[in-house]
Amino acid sequence: MKTAKHEEMRKEYKREDLGKGIRGKYLEEYKKGTNLVLLSPDVAAAFPDDASVNEALRSLLKIARQSTGLTKRSIGS
Repeated sequence: MKTAKHEEMRKEYKREDLGKGIRGKYLEEYKKGTNLVLLSPDVAAAFPDDASVNEALRSLLKIARQSTGLTKRSIGS
């Protein structure tokens, strides 16, 4: 990635207005990575926020855990 040279900074920005930066301020968060996922538009329309997505996924996990038990058919009877 090409770094911007000082003379390439937009005219409306002044270096002295940006304040003193803190080196590594977000390094730990960056190292952790992210767990963001993109939803298809139709799925996103059904779930307006992260709470509703999490609730739906937790419900699916609960159902999946409950349905993983052995059945007569699965043990060959």
